[in-house]
Parts: sequence; structure tokens; C-alpha cells
Amino acid sequence: MAIKAVPQFFVVKLFALACLLCLSAGSFANSETDDLFDELKAEFAKKASYDSQKEGRIKELKTALGRTSPVNAKSRFDICNKIYEEYRSYQYDSAYTYVNKLLSISRELNDKSKEDLSRMKMGFILLSSGMFKETFDSMRGIDVRDLDQNAKVEYYSMMMRAYYDLANYNNDHHYAPAYTAKANEYIDSAIALSQNGSYDNVYLTGYKKYKNGSVDSAISIFTGLLDPKKLSEHQYAIVASTLSNVYQNTPQKDKSIELLTRATISDIRSSTKETIALFWLAEILYKKGDIKNAYVALEHALDDAEFYGARQRKIQIGTLLPVVASEKLNYIEREERFFVIFLSAVTVLASLIVVVTIMLFRQNKKLKIKEKIIDDKNHQLEKANMRLLEGTKIKEDYIGYFFNVISGYIVQLERIKRSLDTKLSIKKYDDIQILANGINIKKERETLFYTFDHVFIKIFPNFIEEFNSLFKKEDQIWPKETEVLTTDLRIFALMRMGITDTEAIAKILEYSEKTIYVYKMRIKAKALIHGDEFDNRIMAIKAVDLEK
Repeated sequence: MAIKAVPQFFVVKLFALACLLCLSAGSFANSETDDLFDELKAEFAKKASYDSQKEGRIKELKTALGRTSPVNAKSRFDICNKIYEEYRSYQYDSAYTYVNKLLSISRELNDKSKEDLSRMKMGFILLSSGMFKETFDSMRGIDVRDLDQNAKVEYYSMMMRAYYDLANYNNDHHYAPAYTAKANEYIDSAIALSQNGSYDNVYLTGYKKYKNGSVDSAISIFTGLLDPKKLSEHQYAIVASTLSNVYQNTPQKDKSIELLTRATISDIRSSTKETIALFWLAEILYKKGDIKNAYVALEHALDDAEFYGARQRKIQIGTLLPVVASEKLNYIEREERFFVIFLSAVTVLASLIVVVTIMLFRQNKKLKIKEKIIDDKNHQLEKANMRLLEGTKIKEDYIGYFFNVISGYIVQLERIKRSLDTKLSIKKYDDIQILANGINIKKERETLFYTFDHVFIKIFPNFIEEFNSLFKKEDQIWPKETEVLTTDLRIFALMRMGITDTEAIAKILEYSEKTIYVYKMRIKAKALIHGDEFDNRIMAIKAVDLEK
């Protein structure tokens, strides 16, 4: 029973439907931010490694502190300060412990500037933990006039951050403007005291622009500052997260996701647990409908907030997390329903494809059989064509050469005939014998061989080399300097020309058939290959320029 051809457009439609279903599933299962989120997920997996490096540094410092003499208060203060710096954005409780040690040692040293510096450090971790009242209480006793210039910049920056954060926390029309005004005063002082062009100077200038609505100026400043080669990981995270906030007030809101992702990566690499970037990223992803990645970000943000001890951050995350978790549950349920539908569609489609494939396979099998027959015929035609080309080449060259030779013989015979007629007419019979004796048959035959040899080598220039490749080196046959072909070579040259009859070869070469047979058998006995294969290899020697 004949199988009808399957229309090509039907197969194409099936394939297109399969691709459409796969793409739909992919777009449903993966949000548009997955590519951007891949690097961040890889860094999440390395958090323990980064934290281990920090713990190693802290352990070394604690060991150094334990070896320091109790009477050497200045060294103890310096080491405790280094331990505090490791803990300040890493773990609130430990940072709080060491800042209290700094306060105790500074009082032991009776050094008011060190005590004020310690109060500022206390203020930083209290503010990071979300305790505004305690932050202002800690900062209240500081005499700014006794601080060095860098410490003054740090003091004014901290007060600026505290008032801006407080204004953002209250977010009302009564208190917030007053807090913002106070923050502006402090940031002006910090900018004025910071070194022109320094990180603090540029960042604070851009931050003031942002807080006071100069969005374009802020973007320009922060973009210029955001250079990973010039900033530490922590500084890069601060600038990137701030710039992301600026973009939230522009039509280019999508840039916030990239910037916050980069900021979070830098926070992870610097083991910064006191971070807002990851929480902000989770909020934006949630608003964009990327529930899966928003939930992942919130989980890690909550882990960091609990590890650090940031009370305010835990409250913020705790408010958003149940909402996102609920959305994630709905998302999973929708995904499961879609998967069932998708699996059913794929099953039906797969069945159709199997049927079509079997039909195509059968058709293809028949086509291959026909193609094989056509290929065989083409190969035969190609070989026949090569033989025709070769025969044409041989005929053209030999006809030309032998036409000239025969023409020469005709002229010579005509000259002899005229001489004979003349001598017969005058009855000079002795001269006729002399004329006959002047014809040198041997020389004529040598001339014939010479002509044949040259024409043959012109047509088959590689004949001698390819013929000798069928023999061992000691059995090879090479013409002498005065020869073109030897008798042995000439026998097989005639065979290559298509003259395979032993009697014909014997007549051309003026030998007996038996002699020609012996020649052939003796030569073939020494060959590396025997029988018909030897003759086939002789016939396979190609004439020159047949493909041109």
C-alpha cells in the first residue's frame, strides 16, 4: 500500500506549535530578571565563604588583643577599634560589645577625643539597628571642636543620615520637613570639611542633590563616582544602591534592579549584613510581579537582618514577607496547573510527531533507495564520461601526430614512385635495387616508436612513476637517458591505450605473441599486486588535464 506524502507545511506547523508551547512554558517559569539574577544567586552560594574569611580576620585580631598587656591601653584601643570595624556592618551585638570596650579604654586613657570617637561608633551601630532615640542620645555628648577633620566629617555625615532616616521613617507633613532641614545643615558641614574630590566629598554632594530633588545632577555625580576599580566593595554597594534610589524618581526605573543587584553582590563580598539594598531589590521585584526572585531576595534579606540584629529592618521584611509568600504560593499553584495543561498538550503533540516521524521515515527510506540507484548510475556515467574524455584526448593527440607521420610517408612514397617510374622508363634496373636498399625499415620502426613514446608521455606524463609505484624499488623499470620508454614499458603503455590483444601488441612491436606473453607474465610476477588488480591499476593511470 502506497504511503501518501505528508505536506511540508503540516510538519512545519507542528514544529512551530511545539516551539510555542516550550517558549510559553519557559517564559512562565522564568521571569525576565532571571538572567540578571543568576550572578546574584551564585554569590548567595558563596556567602559562607566570604563570612568565613571575615571570621578568620576577627579571630586573628582577638588573638592579638588577648596577647596585649592590660597596661598597654593604647594598643588595646587600636585593636578593639579594628575588631569593631570588622563587626560594625556585620553583627550588631558584637559591634556593641567592642564599642563599649572602646568607651571604657578611652575613659581609662582619659582621652576625650577617643571617647567622642567611640560615641560616634556607638551611634552608627544604633542607627543601623533602627534605634533613633538611642542614636541621638549617644551623639549628644560629643564636642565636635575636639575632633580631627576626618572625624568631624564622619560626625556630620552620621547626623545627616540620622535625620534623613528619621524624616523618611516619620514620612509626615509636620516633623519630616524639619528633620530634612536639619539633615541638610549637617550634610553642608560635612561637604565643606571633606577634601575636595574625595569619596566623601563627591558622595555627599550627590546625596544632597538627590535629597533636594536635583535628580539629573545626582545621577551625573553618582555615575561618575561608580567605578569598581576606585571604590571598595562596601563603597561601591553604597553608591550603587543610592543611585538606584535616584533612578526610582525617573522614567528609567528598570536601571534600579541592575544597580541594586550589583550593590547586593558587593555587600555579600564584603560580608555586610547591615544592608538595605537587598530589601529594596525585593520590593521592586515584587512590584514588577517577579514573585519568585522577590521571595528569594526577601529570605536572604531576613537572614542578614536577623544575623546583624537590625530591628527596624526585620519589621519591614516581616511586613512584606507574608504577602510575597502568599503570592509565591499562588504562583506555584498556577505553575502546577499550567504544567498539567502543558504536559497534556505535549503528550498529544508528541503522539502526532511520532506518527508523522514514522511516515516520514518510511518515505525517507524509499527516497534513499532511489537516491542510491541514482548515485550508482551517476557514478557509472561519471566513469564513462572520464573514459570518453580520455579516449577523446588520446585520439586528438595521436591523430594529429600520426597524420603528420603518415603525410610524411605519403610524400616519401610519392618521391620513391616518381624515381621508380623514371628509372623504369629509362630501364635503369640496377638503380631500382639501390633505391630499394636505401629504405631502412628498422630506422622507420624506431621513428614510429619514438613518435609513439613522446605522444604517450605527453598524454600520460605520470605513467612511468605510477607504473613503478606498483613494484619494489629493485624491480622498478626506468628508461635510460637516451630512451623515452623501454620495451617493457611500451607493452603496458599500449595496454593503457586500450590495445589489450596480445597478437596486436606483438605485431606493433614486431615480436612473437609468445614473447609478448612472457614479457607480461615476468613483469606482473614482480608486482606488489597481482591478477586483474594489476591491470586495473594500469588502466587507472590518468591522462593529463582531463578535468580542465
